[in-house]
Amino acid sequence: MSVLFYNREILKKYTRWRWGEEKFGEIAGVVESLEALKESDARYVIVGIPEDIGVRANLGKPGAAKAWKECLTALCNMQSNEYTRAKNVVILGEVDCTTELQDARTLTEDDPFYPTKIGSLVKAIDNKVTEVVSAIVKLSKIPIIIGGGHNNSYGNLKGTSHAFNGPVNCINMDAHTDFRSLEHRHSGNGFSYAMEEGFLSIYYIFGIHRNYTSHAIFERMKEQKGKVHYTFFEDLSVSEENFNKALKEAKKQCCNEVFGLELDLDAIVGMGSSAMTPSGFTLEEARHFVRFFGAHKNCAYVHLCEGAPEFELHAGQVGKALAYLISDIVAQ
Repeated sequence: MSVLFYNREILKKYTRWRWGEEKFGEIAGVVESLEALKESDARYVIVGIPEDIGVRANLGKPGAAKAWKECLTALCNMQSNEYTRAKNVVILGEVDCTTELQDARTLTEDDPFYPTKIGSLVKAIDNKVTEVVSAIVKLSKIPIIIGGGHNNSYGNLKGTSHAFNGPVNCINMDAHTDFRSLEHRHSGNGFSYAMEEGFLSIYYIFGIHRNYTSHAIFERMKEQKGKVHYTFFEDLSVSEENFNKALKEAKKQCCNEVFGLELDLDAIVGMGSSAMTPSGFTLEEARHFVRFFGAHKNCAYVHLCEGAPEFELHAGQVGKALAYLISDIVAQ
């Protein structure tokens, strides 16, 4: 299996011990194999994907590969108490992207075959993510996947679809649709590929920006004949009432069947990401979003992606934001 399992000694490296306190990293579970995970009572399984190849393949700024380790530091140093419920979590480890990252470093954008070559590396990561997510979901556990780029939505959906033997729905809080054309694989077409190949049934984008959605993408979404739904950020940002209505509408469209929950950090105002925005949802609204849908019985996985610490305004912002979002899900 394409995952580097973490043991207690690895988590200790990220956890700052303090007398009289118990930290999340000291209490959260670790396992050495899928068989051991099967025996765990924990409901949630946290997995990192330290890569930004899909972002680079989409002509974006690299940096998302570093979000996982920053998240791990913040998460391990949260307090463990009756409200954070660390015992309900296994920190599994990370998808092994070492080979793909090394190969990506040898590529240059002036190579006429660059899109094909870097797209093949994204496909290799697709296969690994699919394998890991499918294995976790088959054990009736909920993976919380920390990216990495939004290209990994494809592996999440394919893996979950394989586990349930059929297509699944998805709700995505994002400034962009990531529903671009079926060209080489990258972070902008994970959902379009998943729908094309029969892994994604109904897709709801929560809060896309009018300014950054092309006419071609609007036309492509129309062609799906009611399978793709969206709300504009501009319509949600002016009213809490509209925000809550959109939550209920997304629930109505997607939550009667198994669904995946996606959140691109570039939807959050000022959050360090490859497409950092000066206009977006607050972190509190993002927390409300993941808490609302993460508690639903049909939520099969959660994916928090595109965080890029090197673009954050304050040190540790991305990691701490991810830790807050994780805690909102697992503490329910």
